[in-house]
This record gives sequence, C-alpha cells and structure tokens, in this order.
Amino acid sequence: MTGRRSLGRGFGWLWTAFAVSTAGSWLAFDAFPLIAVLVLHAGPGQVSLLAAAGLAVGAVVAIPLGPWMEFRRKRPVMIATDVARFAVVLSVPLAFVAGVLSFAQLVVVSVIVAASDIAFRAASGAYLKTLLPKEDLLLANGRFESTMWTASVLGPPLGGAAIGIFGPVVTVAANAVSFLLSALGIRAIGGGEPQPAPSGSGGFRMGDLVEGWRYILTHRVLRPLFVNTVLVNGLILATSPLLAVIMLRDLGFAPWQYGLAFGIPCLGGLIGSRLAAPLVGRFGQRRVLVAAGILRACWVPALAGIGPGLAGLLVVIVVEFGLITCCGVFNPVYATFRLEHAVPDRTTRMLSAWSITSNMNTAAMTALWGLLAALTGPRTAIALAGLLMLATIPLLRPKRFPDLPVAEPVAAATS
Repeated sequence: MTGRRSLGRGFGWLWTAFAVSTAGSWLAFDAFPLIAVLVLHAGPGQVSLLAAAGLAVGAVVAIPLGPWMEFRRKRPVMIATDVARFAVVLSVPLAFVAGVLSFAQLVVVSVIVAASDIAFRAASGAYLKTLLPKEDLLLANGRFESTMWTASVLGPPLGGAAIGIFGPVVTVAANAVSFLLSALGIRAIGGGEPQPAPSGSGGFRMGDLVEGWRYILTHRVLRPLFVNTVLVNGLILATSPLLAVIMLRDLGFAPWQYGLAFGIPCLGGLIGSRLAAPLVGRFGQRRVLVAAGILRACWVPALAGIGPGLAGLLVVIVVEFGLITCCGVFNPVYATFRLEHAVPDRTTRMLSAWSITSNMNTAAMTALWGLLAALTGPRTAIALAGLLMLATIPLLRPKRFPDLPVAEPVAAATS
C-alpha cells in the first residue's frame, strides 16, 4: 500500500521525533492550568491569563524568529528549540520539588514554549520540503496528522490517569523528556543539509519582519486559504470552552461524559488523515482541499442546540466526529498545498507568519467569545461562531485556486 511505503531513513527519524514530542504534549494536556489551580490555588482569571499569555505573547516573541531562521540550516534550529522547550518545561517540576514554583514562572514557561512551538513548526515545514520530493509531501503530512490524532485520542486519558495517581507535575516532567528525545531523534537524521542562500540585502532589514505576511497577502492562492484557516480554526477553538460550560454546568453532564464526547470523535481525525492521500489520488488536490475545507465549516451551528441526556451526548459526538474527520482530511492537504506554493527563500517566514497570526487570532477570539457568551449566553455565542464559519466558505470557491505552478516566483504569485 502507498500509505505504508518508506519515505527514507531521514523522514523516519523526523516522524519518530514528532511522534514522541506530540505524545508528551498530549500526555501533559491541560497540566499547566491544573498546576495553577491545584498547586498554586489560582483563580479563573489567572488561569485564563495563563492560556492567553502563552498564545499571544509567545506569538509576539516569535515574530523576529522567522527572518532569522530563513537563511540558516533548519535542523540545528529544530534541535535548539527542542532543547529550549526541554529546559524550560523541566524547570517547572524542579521548582515544585524545591518549593519555589510560582504563577509567574508558569506564564514565562508558557510564553517560551509557545514561541518555540512556532519556530519549530516553521523550521520543520521548510526542512521537510528539502528532505522529501514534492510527490511525497502529502503522504508525509498525512502521517504527521495521523500521529497527532492518535496522540490526542490516547494522551489525555493516560495523562488524566497519571495526574490522578502522581499529580500534574509528573506529566510535565514526562513532556520535558519528550522534547529531549525529539532533539536526539532529529540529530540522528544525520547527513548534510544545504546552507540556504544568504539574503540579497546582505543583512537583516526591518522589512524582513513582515515579509512572511507580505508574501501570503500578495499571493492569490495562499491569501484566501490563509484567511479561511485562521478564521475557522480560531472560531472552532473559541467555542470549545463555551461548549464545556453548556455540557458541564447547564446540562449537568459528568466529566467522564464530557471527556467521552471529545475522545471518541478524535478517531475521526485519524480516519480522515488516512483518507487524505487516497482521496487526492482519486479526485485531485484542489477538489479535496475545497470540499474538505467547506465541509469542516458546516458542523458547529448544530452544537448551539444540544440537549440533555443520551440524545444530547450523541449529538455532540456525531457533530464533533464529522468536524474532526473533515479537519483530518483537510489539514494534511492544505499543509502540502501551502508548502508547494511557497518559494524556498520565503517558506520559513511564511510558515512563521501563518502560525503567529493563528495563535494571536485564537487568543483574541477566545477572549472575545468569552465576553460575548457572558453578554448573550453560550448558545448564542456558539451559534454566531457557526454562522461566521459558514460565511468563510466563499473563500474556498474553486475559482480561487487556479492551476498555478508550484513554488512560483514572487512576482508571478502576486495580484
């Protein structure tokens, strides 16, 4: 089968490193908020601040990293960000053991981890483009997506059990070790990596900070995809805490039922990611990109009307399963499409700008929808988010994705 063929030793180590660090992150899912509440006795406002600061401030810190990484070898950058995440995350259990852990430290660690995440994703995307031929990118991204959803299914239940037995600090230590193992896996790839050509300006320019955004927004194919993914992903994540309020507070679902409602649908992400390559092989990349992108925007409005009992629980499971399955198909196809339409000397900055915008937008939308829910109620806020997601569908009209040559020159990509 095509999905099982080897992509080479180098990709094998890269995939292993990704799997280990992803498993560690999902194992420690929500560990920082739990530490803030259970160990530091933080209130709701502080817990919200912890989540928002990690996304927003981490994104701001990451802005200069894109231009800095563009003309450097990517594998050393990936190793360095893994080591940085290992060190700062490990500082949390060490400080706990020493009795000096503070809320400020959690915030600082969250910011550094968020900035390192952005840098790692940008560097790894650019590195993957040099590691594999173009025809293997979709298969590779499908394997990453499948691994992520597998970890999302298994990690939180296992992490929850570990937290119940050993406390949240232990899962944070395991997450730190996963970053170290990831760094060792990336180092094991070996081989040479070509040195990117130096910047034509001969040095850093302030304009380099916004080059990633300039490239995206002047590219007639990437621009609508960028706006669509940033808005849809932000709206999906902004409604997640509101759905928790409805299910746990208003409808009286037990925590295990809430966990079940989101654990089972993650299997849809695994199924979708496995289907992505066969669907593209049969229907073509653009058709699958557009169809999966449109379908993933159609599910959220149904969550505004969920009711109590088994019927309500089944509605949530079915809706989330459909949403996540569509995302599982869409994500590797769009990640591959995005890489194919980025010229080599813009790839890292483009990916950094994309991640920075996504993180900041998610933080802003989560805060905004929390305020909206306080004013209108969580059901109304979810319904509005669903309607706005439907309004993003025209951005994925097929005519917006003409047959352009991949990795086109910047001048030809603009309109």
